[in-house]
Amino acid sequence: MPVRPAPAVSPWLPTAPCTPGGCTAHPGPGAPVAGPVLAAVRLAAGLAAVLLGVVCSPLASALPATARAALVRLWALTVLRAFGVRPVVRGGPAPGDRPQLVVANHVSWLDIALIAAVLPGRMLAKKEIRDWPVLGPLIARGGTLFLDRDGLRALPGTVRQIAGTLSGGARVVVFPEGSTWCGRAQGRFRPAAFQAALDAGADVQPVRLVYTPHGPAAFVADDSLIDSLRRIVRARALTAELTVLPPIPAHAHPDRRALARAAQQAVTGHLTAPDAVVPAQRGPAGAPGHRAPASGPGQRASASDRANRPFRSVHHCESSSPASASSARTPS
Repeated sequence: MPVRPAPAVSPWLPTAPCTPGGCTAHPGPGAPVAGPVLAAVRLAAGLAAVLLGVVCSPLASALPATARAALVRLWALTVLRAFGVRPVVRGGPAPGDRPQLVVANHVSWLDIALIAAVLPGRMLAKKEIRDWPVLGPLIARGGTLFLDRDGLRALPGTVRQIAGTLSGGARVVVFPEGSTWCGRAQGRFRPAAFQAALDAGADVQPVRLVYTPHGPAAFVADDSLIDSLRRIVRARALTAELTVLPPIPAHAHPDRRALARAAQQAVTGHLTAPDAVVPAQRGPAGAPGHRAPASGPGQRASASDRANRPFRSVHHCESSSPASASSARTPS
C-alpha cells in the first residue's frame, strides 16, 4: 500500500518545544491527585457548564452589551470552578472607554475561559477550532475572529479585521505567541496583531497567566482534548492566576515590533526564554505591575508546525524530561 506523504508545513508558523510527555506530568512522582469519583463529578459538571453556554448563547446575543459581558463573566467562572480550577485575579481592568487589544501568554484552552471571566472580548483563533465538537459552535457564536494559519496571504486581511473591530470600540483578545507553552517558559510575541492596535489607536492590555502546579493545565503539541480534560479534573488544588498589567498606549511606540516587545516584556515578568528555562517564581502578592527581568535576546523562533517533529531542545521541565517536539495551537 502506498504511503501518503505528510502535509506540507508552513515555515512561518510559530512553534514551542513543549510536549505532553515532558511538560504536562504532575510535579514529582506520586503527586496527589483527585480520586476517581471527584474527577468524574468535575468532568460532568464542567461539560454541563459548557453545554449550558451553548444552549444559552443565542439568547445572550440579544442582550445589551453590558448584560451580555456580565453573563459571559459568570459563565466563564462557572466553567473554571466546575472543572476544579480556582481562579485568582490580580490587578483590575483599565476603564473601558477605549478599545483594547488584550494580549496574553498561552498555556491552555483554559486561557479562554480565564480571560473571559475578567476581560470578555472577541477572541482570535485558528479556523480549525470552528470544527471542534461542542466548543466550536459556542466559540463561533461568541464573535470569534478566525485566522487561516496556513494562508500567509490572508494575514493582512485578518489584521484589518481586528483593526476594524477595535475601531468599533470592541475588545479583542489575542495570544501573540501563536503557540501554547507549558508555562515554564514563553515564546516570542509575533508583531502582526499589534499593527491592528496601531491602526485603530487602541491600547494594548497585557495579561499574564500562570497555572500552579505546572503541568496539568498545559495543552501542548499533539496533546488531545480528552487527555487534557483528564489531567485537569484529576489535579489537586489547580490554581489559575491572571494578572492584569498596566495598559500600553499604542502611540507610545514607533512600530508594531517595538509594541510587541514592550507587551512581551510586561507579560514575561518571571518567565524566561527557552534557552535558559528555570521553574517560575511568583511575583509578590497584590503587585499586578510587578516586572522581573524580561527574557533576553536569545529567544528562539522555531520554523515547524508539525506537532510530532522532533528536534534537540534545551527546554527542560521540573521533571528533567527533555522536550523533543513542537506545539502549535493559536495563531499570532
